Amino acid sequence: MSTSASPTSPPVGAAGPPPQSKSGARLALAAVLLGFFTIMVDAMIVNVALPSIGRGFGSGMTGLQWVVDGYTLAFAAFLLSAGAVSDRIGARQAFAWGLGLFVTASAVCAMAPNLGVLVAARLVQGAGAALVVPSSLALLRETFPDPAARAKAIALWGVGGSVGAAAGPVAGGLLTLIDWRMIFFVNLPVGAVALLLLKRAPRSPRREVPFDWTGQLAAVAAMGALTYAVIEAGADGFGAGRVLVAFAVAIVAAVVYLVAQARGRHPMTPLPLLRSRTMSLAAAIGFALNVGFYGMIFLLGLYLQQVHGLSTLATGVAFLPMTVLTSFMGPVAARLATRFGARIPVVIGQGLMAAGLLAMVTLPADAPVWLSVALMVPVGAGGAMAVTALVSLLLENVPAERAGVASGVLNAARQLGGALAVAVFGALVADRTGFVSGLHTSLLIAAATVAVSTLATVLLRARVPHQTPANATEPGSRLIER
Repeated sequence: MSTSASPTSPPVGAAGPPPQSKSGARLALAAVLLGFFTIMVDAMIVNVALPSIGRGFGSGMTGLQWVVDGYTLAFAAFLLSAGAVSDRIGARQAFAWGLGLFVTASAVCAMAPNLGVLVAARLVQGAGAALVVPSSLALLRETFPDPAARAKAIALWGVGGSVGAAAGPVAGGLLTLIDWRMIFFVNLPVGAVALLLLKRAPRSPRREVPFDWTGQLAAVAAMGALTYAVIEAGADGFGAGRVLVAFAVAIVAAVVYLVAQARGRHPMTPLPLLRSRTMSLAAAIGFALNVGFYGMIFLLGLYLQQVHGLSTLATGVAFLPMTVLTSFMGPVAARLATRFGARIPVVIGQGLMAAGLLAMVTLPADAPVWLSVALMVPVGAGGAMAVTALVSLLLENVPAERAGVASGVLNAARQLGGALAVAVFGALVADRTGFVSGLHTSLLIAAATVAVSTLATVLLRARVPHQTPANATEPGSRLIER
């Protein structure tokens, strides 16, 4: 069974998506873009501020890793069921609740008296963000029933997310000049505006969707334990008792999760969806892209300040060229996909990212800053190009009632890739005396991960079904076909 309603189960209280006027659709789109942009900015904004946060709380590398990964981990873990929650309470309502939770947690982050409170609030932020992402896509799907209009809206969504993620370091550098707490305070007015815009949109229809408590708890335990083990291994070593226990918990929880999805009455990630080549390949690509992008942002934010001695403002500005170019990649990806087929922008984007990361590995410690700045461009631009095509094509190739679940799986894989990149790479650069060596090793791992996903995209061919009914076990597979 699916976590979404069956094709014969009508939405609760409505026969279908509510009609939207042009002005109502534009306001809903503006609310979605603004909210999603804020979510993605916050995923990256702390990276430039990490040294300032560390000095403020007297924290070492492990604590700083948790400031980043507390958000990313909760984001990844709750994305898996957030699609079902969105279907259950309605996309508009889920978006509003998620964004409200995110804004409230942002206020707590800004006023945190110690590192523990900050990390806890970051976890809540991530949970709110997890609810926003699939509900934003579902809201766009019901707001724009016309495929052409929906494709443009999703392209804008992709651009907004990519620009938000890339703009995070720039905003972080500017706001940290005042106080690092400003990077969280800024979410309050932006989130409030998005919520006000959303009030003009009609309520979304609801579906009778069960909730997979076993799967959700097992997913949180598996991802949390794995991330904890990798982060703490950087400080205590892989042979430490608590690290081994955490790895064991992660393995057991992962097994419980898989059993729950295979035998549970209402799995949140149905096995037919997971077995789809389209879904599995999309998740692998998304994981690899975030290993490269999140890993690079985390590493270079530290590198530019610790090795080159740049200020937070100068570090933020160093990310600006990548930010500007990234904003143009969504439309470029859409045009390439229209002319040459879906595989082209996905492959080109991954190739650009892998090449940029590999080139960074060759840079010596005393290389001029402008070289690092130049090499960020293909990494960010390539990632934005690949992700835009990936999201749009996945949604076009899954049944409508599984759109929330599919987008949740894709984005969970992406966020998990980012969380593990910060955990692993932070451990490798924790020793300041060997920072550059750890930096190069980390970038090489990131480049290799993206290169493998690129090769898989080129070599694997998904089987195109004759048709894709709503209850099909193969929910579309045109992802890598022309």
